[in-house]
Amino acid sequence: MKKIVDYRKLLNVTEAAELQELKSNYRNMMKTWHPDKFQDESRVEAEEKSKTIIEAYHFLVSIAPETRAQSLTEYTATTTLSNIADFEYKSQVLKISFLDGNEYEYFDVPKAVYVKLINADSPGRFARRHIYNEYVYRSVSRLVATA
Repeated sequence: MKKIVDYRKLLNVTEAAELQELKSNYRNMMKTWHPDKFQDESRVEAEEKSKTIIEAYHFLVSIAPETRAQSLTEYTATTTLSNIADFEYKSQVLKISFLDGNEYEYFDVPKAVYVKLINADSPGRFARRHIYNEYVYRSVSRLVATA
């Protein structure tokens, strides 16, 4: 997904970056682009840049392997025990809502896979086989709870 690539490029990290490296690069960039360091028109630009940096940092933390490892037990329980309540697809992002209240976004899901999900006799079984462990994901319900 272009968004993931752009955010990694912005924070100058690789796909294998650990949370500590991500945090360090984020802090260094915020020191450079903090709006309080600027005056007049450049301040507006700095505000926009800092908002983008903050958004990139939070997004990359939410999909980091360490973050996913911390919530793996809950994720596994949801994807194996709970049924799908609803799903929505937009720009290669598949958002699945479960009956237990959890929501997850899956990134870089091809439209063909989404069409197969729609046409599957059992969307839950199809998702378990072809989506849950195949694509980068993040918990959307956790984001809402912490915001």
